[in-house]
Amino acid sequence: MALINKSEENMKKIYVTWDDVQRQTQEILRQMQKEDWKPDFIVGITRGGLTLSNLLSQYLDVTMYTLDVRLRDGENVPCETNTKLAEIAFGMNTGSSTGARWDSITRKKVLIVDDINDSGATINWVKADWENTIQNKIQDDIDYVWDSVWNNSTKFAVLYDNTASQAELDVNYAAEEINKVDDPSWIVFPWEEWWSRWDPNEEVMK
Repeated sequence: MALINKSEENMKKIYVTWDDVQRQTQEILRQMQKEDWKPDFIVGITRGGLTLSNLLSQYLDVTMYTLDVRLRDGENVPCETNTKLAEIAFGMNTGSSTGARWDSITRKKVLIVDDINDSGATINWVKADWENTIQNKIQDDIDYVWDSVWNNSTKFAVLYDNTASQAELDVNYAAEEINKVDDPSWIVFPWEEWWSRWDPNEEVMK
């Protein structure tokens, strides 16, 4: 389903508080605990996913990495290809005597974290980039291997999931669901535009 093409300025703004983020983070953790699933490491998408990925990493006591994926209009910045992350998620075994192969022992559980699945572009970019990275190393048909990776050993977590997005993979853990076709809205997180809600004349808390 295609998203309505509206500028953010014309959308209803929903302001998220720090208390909201704490509650939403706890909800994501509850969903993970219900499945008895814990990642070996977390990948935070810059910049929006860094706060949530840090909170999850601290609580779960697992290593956090970052991945620079910026696809917003007007940001002429190349996205980051991280070969090592793709290899670990895929389960690349370069020690095989027959060349680069894969196995379930080498494969790690990965949680990719962002603040929102909006259009689905970030999820689709990571999927395509990691698959292409591995395909360049292994010339065999490996689509069936990725079928056991995506949404199984590698999962996605967001604070807000736009159910009308064009993401090719599921969001596995989401604290809130929205539909931007039925209700076009712009989610404003507390780390965005925080200065617009700050009075510089107020006494700084000590």
